[in-house]
Amino acid sequence: MKYFLIVFDGMADEPVAELDGKTPLQVAKTPYMDDLASRSRIGAANTTPPGMSPGSDVTNMGILGYDPLKYYKGRGAIEAASLQIPMETTDAIFRTNLVSTDGEKMIDSSADHISTDEARQLIATVDEKLSTSAIKFYPGVSYRHIMVW
Repeated sequence: MKYFLIVFDGMADEPVAELDGKTPLQVAKTPYMDDLASRSRIGAANTTPPGMSPGSDVTNMGILGYDPLKYYKGRGAIEAASLQIPMETTDAIFRTNLVSTDGEKMIDSSADHISTDEARQLIATVDEKLSTSAIKFYPGVSYRHIMVW
C-alpha cells in the first residue's frame, strides 16, 4: 500500500485579539483542506523531543522516523547534505544567509529574494576572500548558503 503524507508545516500561529482570540488558521476558510481531510485519515503527533525547538528541521526529522535527539546536527548539516556538500564528522556546518542592508542595519533577511545565479557569484567571491584551509563557503539556493568549518 502506498501512503501520501501531507505536513502543513508552518501553519501554527498565536491567537490574535482582533480575531476574538482565535488564530488565523482557526478563522480561515479552507474548503480544499476540509475536503481533503474528509477523505483522509487524520492524526496528530508531537515529534519535538523535550528541550528541542519545534522548528521544521527537528519536527520533520521526527515525522520521517528519525530520532532528533540522536541524529539532529542542525539545519546547516541537513541543507549541506541536500546539496551533496562533503562533510566530516568533525566539521561544524552553518547555514548562512545573504541579507540586504542600508549600510547600517539589516532591511531584508532574504536579500530581497536574490536570484540563485546572482547569489552564486556573491558566494564565490565570499569563498575566494574569506575561505581558509579550515573554512569553506558553498552556494545554495537564493539567499541560503552553507559554511563548513
